[in-house]
Amino acid sequence: MIADEQTLARLMVSSQQGDKQAYTVLLTEVQLWLERFYRRRCPPHQINDLVQEVLLAVHNKRATFDPQRPFLPWLAAIARYRWVDHLRKVYRNAEDALEDYDAPEDSEEEVVLARLSLERLFVQIPEKQSQVIEMVKIEGLSIREAADRSGQTESAVKVNIHRGLKKLSALIEKAE
Repeated sequence: MIADEQTLARLMVSSQQGDKQAYTVLLTEVQLWLERFYRRRCPPHQINDLVQEVLLAVHNKRATFDPQRPFLPWLAAIARYRWVDHLRKVYRNAEDALEDYDAPEDSEEEVVLARLSLERLFVQIPEKQSQVIEMVKIEGLSIREAADRSGQTESAVKVNIHRGLKKLSALIEKAE
């Protein structure tokens, strides 16, 4: 049988004063009360986790209990806050699951279209510029590696990249 308000309050006061036996009885009674509280509010497989969370909260917050005030409203407030947090977490996980469900499959189509657009732009700038832009900005080579592959000096590679990107930018702005 679940203890009444006065008994729970008396057990809590004794617990605050260091009575371990009273604290054990209090936690047992609180657990029974919480199971009843959550039985009407959530699915059976979630009750135990919620009860454990509240028991931990009661343990951590036991010093905040004021013996001049009723115990059950204090406990109910903690239980309600944990329940709301639990609902937020459950609904957030449900939203995440829905977002993943409707996610498009990976496709190479965008990559191919981007590459075709880039090729169309590259034919409109000098070959030396498009060549070093490709090597440095797309393939990820260093300036030195691009200079070695293209036969240009490092300074020429930098200048060609700068001028090429400037022309590409102008072409894109003009197209828009």
